[in-house]
Amino acid sequence: MSETYTGGCQCGAIRFRIEGTLGEASICHCRMCQKAFGNFFAPLVDARHEDLTWTRGQPTYYASSDVVDRGFCSRCGTPLVFAYRDYPLIGLAIGAFDEPARVPVTKQHWKRDKISCVDTLHALPGGPEDDPEFADVIAEIDASNHQHPDHDTKEWPVAPQMSDGTDR
Repeated sequence: MSETYTGGCQCGAIRFRIEGTLGEASICHCRMCQKAFGNFFAPLVDARHEDLTWTRGQPTYYASSDVVDRGFCSRCGTPLVFAYRDYPLIGLAIGAFDEPARVPVTKQHWKRDKISCVDTLHALPGGPEDDPEFADVIAEIDASNHQHPDHDTKEWPVAPQMSDGTDR
């Protein structure tokens, strides 16, 4: 049975839809993925090219090696794609899905490059957003959120303003 998944970048300039079955969902610890995602690892899930439709916009691609292209939103910078050239599957950033919890990670790659603190992240204490003292700040952030909602929209303002009021 075919399933439908949707997602996109932070600003909403790029949206995608997958109608089909997803493949392996994994996190990659390689140094290239760490840099491409600006994070400890890259969470990715495989999809077949023919099941993927870009419903708004298209990623911009960077050739991170002679065999891999990485797609991202050139407007907001959201990492979206890991793609081996001439391969039937495309890796999509799990965090870009509207419902990332529907894509459970089942494997790790390039563990030799794993940053050691990853194993203990779950044990770290919560941050100030969990403290009632910061409720006003969190409410202000929530009220001024420019991030695209986690569902498809007919239109979306894709030109958030800088703090000085000018367009990006």
